[in-house]
Amino acid sequence: MASSSLSSISSPFLSPLSTKTSNTITITIFATNHSISNTILCALAAPSPPPPLSTNSEPKKRIWKEGEFPGIPENSIPGIRRRTPIKNVKKKIDRRIKAKAWVMTVTEALSDLIHKKLWIQALEVFEMLREQPFYGPREGTYMKLLVLLGKSGQPQRAHQLFETMVEEGIEPTAELYTALLAAYCRSNLIDEAFSILNKMKGLPLCQPDVFTYSTLIKACIDALQFDLVETLYEEMDARAITPNTVTQNIVLSGYGKAGKYDQMEKVLSGMLQSTTCKPDVWTMNTILGLFGNNGQIEMMEKWYEKFRDFGIEPETRTFNILIGAYGKKHMYDKMSSVMEYMRKLAFPWTTSTYNNIIEAFSDVGDAKNMEYAFSQMRAEGMKPDTKTFCCLIRGYANAGLFHKVVSSAQLAGKMEIPENTSFYNAVLCACAKAEDLMEMERVFKRMKDRNCQLDPVTYSTMIEAYRKEGMHDKIYYLEQERQNLDTNGVEGDIDNAVKSMV
Repeated sequence: MASSSLSSISSPFLSPLSTKTSNTITITIFATNHSISNTILCALAAPSPPPPLSTNSEPKKRIWKEGEFPGIPENSIPGIRRRTPIKNVKKKIDRRIKAKAWVMTVTEALSDLIHKKLWIQALEVFEMLREQPFYGPREGTYMKLLVLLGKSGQPQRAHQLFETMVEEGIEPTAELYTALLAAYCRSNLIDEAFSILNKMKGLPLCQPDVFTYSTLIKACIDALQFDLVETLYEEMDARAITPNTVTQNIVLSGYGKAGKYDQMEKVLSGMLQSTTCKPDVWTMNTILGLFGNNGQIEMMEKWYEKFRDFGIEPETRTFNILIGAYGKKHMYDKMSSVMEYMRKLAFPWTTSTYNNIIEAFSDVGDAKNMEYAFSQMRAEGMKPDTKTFCCLIRGYANAGLFHKVVSSAQLAGKMEIPENTSFYNAVLCACAKAEDLMEMERVFKRMKDRNCQLDPVTYSTMIEAYRKEGMHDKIYYLEQERQNLDTNGVEGDIDNAVKSMV
């Protein structure tokens, strides 16, 4: 291997840290809680100093326009007529720019809301767009909205939108049907997803492809229905659809999460021997993530070396997985080594990198170092995301600093951070730790007012909080509500249960 390649350098978790003294600021974060004596070294490249001002610099000479000369008025030159100066030119330009800044078309507003994942407002603006005289249905707009609704846990609304699209004269394509199928898959509505698949089979121009099957395979794996996975593989083979690396990576991840390591190794061996479906960096990240999340550090390091020997180069996400795994096991020395390794090889630190650092301190309630990492993250110009604030809220709750939980939630609102299920679950958990059941119920109500999808963590958090206080009647209402959700797959009469609780 070439000496300049990554493979010539030993593993980040095996190589010692080298202390740099030139153009490097080394900031040490001490983990003080729980007798943590290890340090995390964050090597941050120092900005280049500005060039020194010369004391002997000559004054800047003016470059004269044609027809001008120092000391001679323009009016004294024959043939030159002085132009009337335009007053307040800059003010006029600023006014025009400000006026334009206030104007946002309906289509621009829709695109902005989709980007921010605000599906309720996006649908409202889309209805406004349809009422405009210039409106014409576009397949791309419907595709973006279907994907947004699927990611937001709104399969029924995605289906309604699909029907509206057909009514407006847009011919469905395999891609549009796959987006609708994915919306059901994300909400674990596998039967409905299979009905979409069967409908696609009956349409000559909408035949399912490898992406359709990969999406459905992932849903079956998430639901631990591995028999359906084998059925889909057989169906793909009958239709001469070859699984790609993405499909195999999905299956690898599913077998690993379910603890089926024999099947996982079988799929991986097949990929290593295949000529059309070779493992890639996503395969590497999948395997490392599986062992890392399970705390199997030795296996993670072993497979890291295997993939490197196979010629797969790591990427930023690979190192983020290593940092997260070491952080969860409180192995701050190795965590520091990977961080320094990234700096050495010019791999950029990302929001996920800082999230893993913040999460490591959050788990042990080390608010001081958690705040320091968050401040450093913002100083480097990286925008926090939902996971960042979930970690902050959990960290402050673990440290018993509940007033900072409130300030973190308020800051997330000011920064327009998407408030998803994980965000509300973190706030609910903090309220439960603080034994503030009234605030917990208000957050729960707000969660449903925002049409945020409820999950088992939501209910288990609240039920456990009520159990500690002996509130068996409220536990009963929550249990009934959860059973309705599990049975119907959609939100039932939840408001009545909330009114009874409050």
